[in-house]
Amino acid sequence: MENEIISGLDSYLSFRLGNEKFVVNIGYVKQILEMTTITKVPHMPDYYKGVINLFGDVLPVIDSRVKFNLEEKPYGKSTCIIVLMISNQDVTAKFGLIVDEVRAVLQIADEQIKEPPEIGGKFKNELIHSIANVDGEFIIILNVDDIFSTDEITLVNPNQP
Repeated sequence: MENEIISGLDSYLSFRLGNEKFVVNIGYVKQILEMTTITKVPHMPDYYKGVINLFGDVLPVIDSRVKFNLEEKPYGKSTCIIVLMISNQDVTAKFGLIVDEVRAVLQIADEQIKEPPEIGGKFKNELIHSIANVDGEFIIILNVDDIFSTDEITLVNPNQP
């Protein structure tokens, strides 16, 4: 799914976590929700905040700050949930990703996209698909399909095959 979407679409949803800017290919985004009450589920990883009711379906919700090893902070009025469709090997699932703020939809041309650096850093390299240079500012393009392992997807989506 990743290669098809990344090469076929040049539109990306941008969002902010603290001072860092990220984008995900718009092909993964199903909708954007205002922050809502999350029902906690016991014995789950710290980044798994619980579930919400999404039009009668159960949607697992992940705190991106915790998942990406950033400092946790209270949710604010601009905090929202991006609903993403993720595919990892033979497993496909919807997730809600809590972000500090959704910014805009950006058009990013292929020539603006560079390979991620090979060095270690603040973020796990497998989460980074590439780096975009937009108006002189670097923005991280997330590798959406690799945010979660197959085991993590089945842990929080037990009804998946």
